[in-house]
Amino acid sequence: MSLLARIMYATLEWKERRQAAAPARLRTEAGHLDIGRRGEALAYWYLRRVGYIMVARNLRIRQGAGELDLVGWDGQVLAFIEVKTRTSEQCGPPELAVGVAQQQRIVRAAQFYMRRLKQKAVNYRFDIVSVAWDPQAGYRLKLIKDAFKDAPGLRS
Repeated sequence: MSLLARIMYATLEWKERRQAAAPARLRTEAGHLDIGRRGEALAYWYLRRVGYIMVARNLRIRQGAGELDLVGWDGQVLAFIEVKTRTSEQCGPPELAVGVAQQQRIVRAAQFYMRRLKQKAVNYRFDIVSVAWDPQAGYRLKLIKDAFKDAPGLRS
């Protein structure tokens, strides 16, 4: 794991814990888009810290195939990573928000990406990084490897 990844992740972790503890009136940015962007940044640096070699962020695929939040190598496996960030678990944990329709869009985007790689055989999988914000603690992050393996009607 690189020193830069450890430092960046520790810095983001400190910043997010501090921001979560600040009164709402002192927070400068709000909204679901900001929360999602911050969750993706935390996920990116966390994955680098645990050894992923990241190759793409927020990759929009042409032809209406969708978007890939993160793409990275975990050893010899290419991982397509969906990041879900939530401020409340009233509707369940963030990873449950990745439904079958969204999984199918991600699979289509990954297939398009793989065709562009022009490599014969690549092992790949679909991961989810779940980021849950807690007003007292800041956030909880969970990596779910091979998250789509049990999805009905999908072949990964």
